Amino acid sequence: MILQMVKEIKRSGKKYFECEACNFVYKDKKIAEECEAYCKKHYACSIEITKHAIKI
Repeated sequence: MILQMVKEIKRSGKKYFECEACNFVYKDKKIAEECEAYCKKHYACSIEITKHAIKI
């Protein structure tokens, strides 16, 4: 498995991770990497993954 290069965001002393393909943000780096891998492979988002996205 190839790890994706998600973008790390620091805000209010917390770390968040952004899928660089669709720009959804996650608290968990692993989920952000899964999102990015899915987006790049399927050129679409997975509802099962994006349900974990958060607003910051």
